[in-house]
Amino acid sequence: MTELETLPAQTSSQDDAGPGTVGKALGVLEAIAEAEGPLRFGDLLKAQPYPKATLHRLLKSLIRNGMVAYDERRQTYHLGLRLIRLASGAWARSTLAEAARGTLDALSAEIGETLHLAMLDAGQVLYVDKRTSERSVAMFSSTGKVGPAYCTGLGKAMLAFLPPEEIDKAIARQAFHRFTEKTYTTPAALKAELARIRARGFAFDREEHEARIICVAVPVLSERGRVLGGLSATSTTYLSSLRKLESYAPRLTEAARAIAAEAAVRMLPGT
Repeated sequence: MTELETLPAQTSSQDDAGPGTVGKALGVLEAIAEAEGPLRFGDLLKAQPYPKATLHRLLKSLIRNGMVAYDERRQTYHLGLRLIRLASGAWARSTLAEAARGTLDALSAEIGETLHLAMLDAGQVLYVDKRTSERSVAMFSSTGKVGPAYCTGLGKAMLAFLPPEEIDKAIARQAFHRFTEKTYTTPAALKAELARIRARGFAFDREEHEARIICVAVPVLSERGRVLGGLSATSTTYLSSLRKLESYAPRLTEAARAIAAEAAVRMLPGT
């Protein structure tokens, strides 16, 4: 007998009725999506603030709708195929990845550095595509990963070109954890840096997130000046220098314009 069969099969209650149900289900779904591997019911019960019966009902609903799958042999939960199909389609249509593909390929062949394409997600950096150089080294970034905005070149490049009121909201969302001795750790310091970035048109990562990792980054802006994303060229202090990376800024800016133009053709959000 499985965990699903042993738990109460109630169909409705105060706990999962009403407008909060979707939010609860999304919270469970997010926990499953962010886990390093499949989760057992007990793992979810410890991580979620819901009673056992409520969590059981939410999981049954997610499974019924193909958002979550249940492995009866291992008694574990993982993302469902329907969700994966929906996510794949949404990713292709609503991120810059598809619009930027050709431009990234050409730019990668031209300058030979690791390239990152990202978007802002709730004030943080969502990496949507990457091209790795032949001299690649291990670093935090990977497609689909979320990183901090206040201490990365991409994050600062995007934050700097937001409208003033959105900058303040985004800064309020930053953790300001000190990753290295060069990390900006106060809103005032970050805001001053963003003003400098806006004035010159591009940003640097001066080992602020990871030791030895440096980059130059530019915003991808729509014709109306809205921030669609960011584009960066990344290396290490062993292989390059900020001065060398800065020489790529004009080419990155040109590529960002091409990506924005293609995004407009595809009618992506914000263009």
